[in-house]
Amino acid sequence: MSKKLMLKNIEKAQQEIDRKTEVVKQGRMRQHYHFMAQTGWLNDPNGLIFYKGKYHFFYQYNPYCGFWDYIHWGHAVSDDMLHWEYLPIALAPSEHYDDHRKGGCFSGSAIEHDGKLFLAYTGTTNNGNGFEQTQCIAYSEDGIHFEKYDGNPVLKAPEGVPADQFRDPKVWEHEGTYYMVCGASRENRAQALLYRSTDLIHWEFFNVLAESRGEWGSMWECPDFYPLGDKYVLMFSPMGAGERTAVYLVGDFDYETGKFTCQVSGEMDWGFDFYAPQSFLAPDGRRLIVGWANEWDWMPFWKDWGPTYREGWCGSFNIPREVLLTEDGDLQFVPIREIETLRKNTSFVESMVVSGEEQELQAGDGVSFEMKMKINLERATAEQFRLQLRCGEGKKTVCLFDFKNAQMSVDRNEADGWSRGVSRSVMYLQGKKELDIHILSDQSSLEIFTDQYRNNHSVNVFAGDGQNQILVSAAGGTVILEDIEGYGLTECNR
Repeated sequence: MSKKLMLKNIEKAQQEIDRKTEVVKQGRMRQHYHFMAQTGWLNDPNGLIFYKGKYHFFYQYNPYCGFWDYIHWGHAVSDDMLHWEYLPIALAPSEHYDDHRKGGCFSGSAIEHDGKLFLAYTGTTNNGNGFEQTQCIAYSEDGIHFEKYDGNPVLKAPEGVPADQFRDPKVWEHEGTYYMVCGASRENRAQALLYRSTDLIHWEFFNVLAESRGEWGSMWECPDFYPLGDKYVLMFSPMGAGERTAVYLVGDFDYETGKFTCQVSGEMDWGFDFYAPQSFLAPDGRRLIVGWANEWDWMPFWKDWGPTYREGWCGSFNIPREVLLTEDGDLQFVPIREIETLRKNTSFVESMVVSGEEQELQAGDGVSFEMKMKINLERATAEQFRLQLRCGEGKKTVCLFDFKNAQMSVDRNEADGWSRGVSRSVMYLQGKKELDIHILSDQSSLEIFTDQYRNNHSVNVFAGDGQNQILVSAAGGTVILEDIEGYGLTECNR
């Protein structure tokens, strides 16, 4: 009966998608090359995996409207992570442990086991005693049609962890044993709990992988754990840690004890709109991550989720990024090289002197574009370099490089009449000869990478087509820009 109910709910949701897709495609704010759902609300990336020759993206999804509610798992596949084929919804609420209007099939991960594709996800419901979150399993023979395990849930919140603070399982395999890390909160301090299994069904608690002593918040959402070089990386999105949206810790891990020891910590992205990143392995060995390009209403800088709900949708993913470990032990987050296949209408300027007078740069149509440049720090005399993106119609987003105060900021208060806030980060310039800048602009988002992809800002801006100028200027002296590359980017989907 329960299997029939899930199929019925999937069919109902699919009818809603089919009814609205063509209208939603016409939305003025739809992205050109970033991943979106066909209709409705999208948040966390789930179940990212390369399986049977395709990249699979699953995602938190409400197909019925452009707001969070009644969460399903959407599903799409791709050959290059840019051009997508949408598949039937993978999971729909249907059971006593995941069927609630303000619950559903929450975030999780995917893994291949015995040729089948297994999904681990958080079932969220409320049976009159508050919200309850448990870890559940579903599986598929073909990677498209899924069946929930009859013995769900396979894990419940342990003693001392509130039932509504135990979620987001990330599963991996190591030497024949399966491991699962879940986000949790105990005594209002965040934890990553580690479990292990031989069959993905029967799990035993192993250890507290890592925990906050207050400095990293009260709850770690969407924890992820993976090897990188000779180190291990723990990623999470902390709740109750101020403006932090995505944090990484680098250190050592002992499979004998199940304990992770951190040596380096850092911000994955300083912008407002990068949350719940999940990692996976590409077939060529790259460790890739994908984040949700939005923010939650409990964040200190939140205003709302933007105007796209008027068009029947909300949410996109940031461009997938490759994670690289530096000699210093910190991480770089580099946009996937596949983006280069979209380039067109190339422009190049070898060198430009920038002073107090605004000058215009060219990159594609000024809306959907890629741009790279370098600031020659040895020849710079200015106190500030001002890079204005998506300018026009009296609006702009201002990226300010403040050399005097060693700070980078992205100000979207005049971006679109809707957005607000200034994201800020420290610039580490001592001893450096140049500062690299890499920009990915789409219809309703900006991703700005600097300092060899270690200092990044992702923000949503809901700018119109008339906002297509790129302006630069300097204050207190001059800046020399070198190797200025501009590209238009071919539309992938809309």
